Amino acid sequence: MNESHSFSIKDDLDGDTLHEECGVFGILGHPDAATLTALGLHALQHRGQEAAGIVTFDGKQFHTEKHMGLVGDHYTNPAVLAKLPGSISIGHTRYSTTGEVALRNVQPLFAELEVGGIAIAHNGNFTNGLTLRRQIIATGAICQSTSDTEVVLHLIARSRHASTTDRFIDAIRQMEGGYAMVALTRTKLIAARDPIGIRPLVMGELDGKPIFCSETCALDIIGAKYIRDVENGEVIICEIQPDGSIAIDARKPANPQPERLCLFEYVYFARPDSVVGGRSIYVARKNMGINLAKEAPVDADVVVPVPDGGTPAALGYAQQSGIPFEYGIIRNHYVGRTFIEPTQQIRAFGVKLKHSANRAMIAGKRVVLVDDSIVRGTTSLKIVQMIRDAGAKEVHIRVASPKIFYPDFYGIDTPDADKLLANQYADTEAMAKYIGADSLEFLSIDGLYRAVGGEDRNSARPQFTDHYFTGDYPTRLLDKNGETAGLKLSVMASNG
Repeated sequence: MNESHSFSIKDDLDGDTLHEECGVFGILGHPDAATLTALGLHALQHRGQEAAGIVTFDGKQFHTEKHMGLVGDHYTNPAVLAKLPGSISIGHTRYSTTGEVALRNVQPLFAELEVGGIAIAHNGNFTNGLTLRRQIIATGAICQSTSDTEVVLHLIARSRHASTTDRFIDAIRQMEGGYAMVALTRTKLIAARDPIGIRPLVMGELDGKPIFCSETCALDIIGAKYIRDVENGEVIICEIQPDGSIAIDARKPANPQPERLCLFEYVYFARPDSVVGGRSIYVARKNMGINLAKEAPVDADVVVPVPDGGTPAALGYAQQSGIPFEYGIIRNHYVGRTFIEPTQQIRAFGVKLKHSANRAMIAGKRVVLVDDSIVRGTTSLKIVQMIRDAGAKEVHIRVASPKIFYPDFYGIDTPDADKLLANQYADTEAMAKYIGADSLEFLSIDGLYRAVGGEDRNSARPQFTDHYFTGDYPTRLLDKNGETAGLKLSVMASNG
């Protein structure tokens, strides 16, 4: 996609994590637009820690500030915010899934067109972005970035519609994949969501001014009111009128498709205090642990979460099983970017840079480690060894999501299929042996569906996007040029 971030990082050193797209925020008509955008991005920091950007319009001109690093590293500086005057603002916090790590790719992206200036911030990934980029370049156009979000700007520029709004809609109707997008013009704040709603986007209000953002936690931090989710396929145009009032126009597709939110928003991406698709993330994750305890019980003395993602599921597992919950692993939250590219000597410290065993809760006990997911397995291997070194009698791993077999193309930065642990071993027992655990079990796909939506998966019409578990991709993958056509069959063959 564009600058998307992927899952959160369990082990920056080995890349043993999923990274999600990004976070977006926009507000129209508020005198403190830039400050509120910075606060909103701070709440969405978990969705991307690579870079952040804000664009504002002050009634005369657009202003842009983009910086590598965390939101708090730059946008808490009054001097930076002073460079962003105006009552219209959009912002973006980035983890790149497409495009190099460079300031030119940091969103929002801005272009001055014949119909006026427009800035765009995008969370997700276009599965036909490269195809359209090649077509655009073939006409002699020059791309200024390697972000697929720039394709939208080119399509807007090439559109024959008269208004910016119609050009924007014309452009995104040509895009395929998963996206949640906000755009800013001289008078408008526009929000759009992909046709099946893979990526989340919500609408809020503060002091009567409309807000759009990736998660409800961004509304909570500024005291804004949640209004509703932007519907899948919907485009909402908020425009300041000559008298200062704000008109809101919601345009929906003529033939709407059923919504299929990304299940990994519930498993890992979204903040626990957010509500996505009308469902509490915390409650869903706790339900995952409850269902996991029902499906994969074990005789043990203590339930320990792998922080931080495994904590709600571990609480559910402990509640259902009756096994005491303890913080047997302490997370170090202050490991900085210094360790992203460490020396070999520092690399040897491994997982201890981020996690330490709480020996008093582990020594002499049979431990159930509850994690949200397993990607490559290298982090799990190190954590199991750390728990054994702390004196555990047995170590059993329970994972609050199914095995990951397939790569993602909608904004999650996943390894290639052959790098995923589930594809490297014939069965779960072999995976457990590699990790060094006494046992290993995963939540079933129906157990996950029940935890989130309350009912089993409908294989004929899946309620959520779940291809990383099932191989059921919800859209065409045009950029892959048929590379994925046989993916599901080959992966299934390799796993018996």
